[in-house]
Amino acid sequence: MLLSFRFTSCIFLFLLIIYGFDARAQQAATPGFGIESNLFAGKVVKHTKNFTLPIPSLTTAAEVNFIWKTYGKKEWQARRGFPVIGIGLAYTDYGNNTIYGQSIGIYPNLEWTLIRSGRLEWSARIGMGLGYISKHYSRQAPDWDSLNVAIGSHINNYTLFTSDLRYSVNRHWSLQAGINFSHMSDALYRKPNLGINFGGVHIGVRYFPNTSTPALIPATGKPFPDRWLIQARQGFAMNTTGSIGSAVSPVYLSSLYLSRRYKGHNKIFAGVDYSYHEGIYAFLRNYQIYPGHEAQHAWKSALFAGHEFIYGRCGLLLQVGVYTHQAYLKLSPVYEKIGLNWYLLQQEHGLFKEIWIGTYLKTHYTSAELAELGLGIGI
Repeated sequence: MLLSFRFTSCIFLFLLIIYGFDARAQQAATPGFGIESNLFAGKVVKHTKNFTLPIPSLTTAAEVNFIWKTYGKKEWQARRGFPVIGIGLAYTDYGNNTIYGQSIGIYPNLEWTLIRSGRLEWSARIGMGLGYISKHYSRQAPDWDSLNVAIGSHINNYTLFTSDLRYSVNRHWSLQAGINFSHMSDALYRKPNLGINFGGVHIGVRYFPNTSTPALIPATGKPFPDRWLIQARQGFAMNTTGSIGSAVSPVYLSSLYLSRRYKGHNKIFAGVDYSYHEGIYAFLRNYQIYPGHEAQHAWKSALFAGHEFIYGRCGLLLQVGVYTHQAYLKLSPVYEKIGLNWYLLQQEHGLFKEIWIGTYLKTHYTSAELAELGLGIGI
């Protein structure tokens, strides 16, 4: 019954949007612009032994995604194989409103076609943005809730992965089905922060007011030459270091690395990381550990390597690091970062070749440590 209601609501919203396009709007719509709607069904995934919450029998979600199928209007689109970009909105009912509540996520997303044959295609999509969840752990009235040990705040990071098998009915309509995985957590801004993972299957439909197959414009210019850059990034984050209810403290992160551009747009890079944690310093002061030397045990350093996929002014970053020095409160020896860079400056000549702002999620396997906001330069 619940599944039927979510599906009906999703399709009703989708058709309501479609109804807004009359014949004139269809002709005026940008080639490649479309709207898709998906219905998700599955279960919450218990990803750690500390996740002690009961698993609901069924979790459902509904998504509306505004998409643009690029066709080479900008040079990078052709060089990247004409990807699909979008802005999505997802509503999730985890199946136990007393503990989990419901959530809403809004997220930019990027889709790649893996295989295409005639009217059939297989694609993969990733989206990352902000999420709001109605229930979270709290020991304060009137929102007392000591059961939800997965989420510590209303505002969270929302990440979605999907893979679809799609059939194109005509240049306006497509049908699709696939698998999906979503993650909701606040990146340790507030404890507890185990996060909620949801995996399942979905079905959906796409509608393109103008056409789903715009005429492709091939790349005409020469690709950018391969080059080396010295790059630096300064980041800032806020997280909770101590027990549940502890104060939120700042973290300062600095990175220096060497990058190599290849194929005119991608980058590989390697360098060193440094971070200083005010929360660990306060923890040592509070418990009188290493009196007078607390700052010496509140910093971390690491060697790292990574890869960045450049899409015009946007970069998708993947990074793995190994600690050379850990702070007093130790985590696993290896960390991972995933993030997005938005380039304010990209040029081939001059002292500063690149200037960007970025957001990054730092994790240790399945456990998030912090969400970082950074500013970087390349020379």
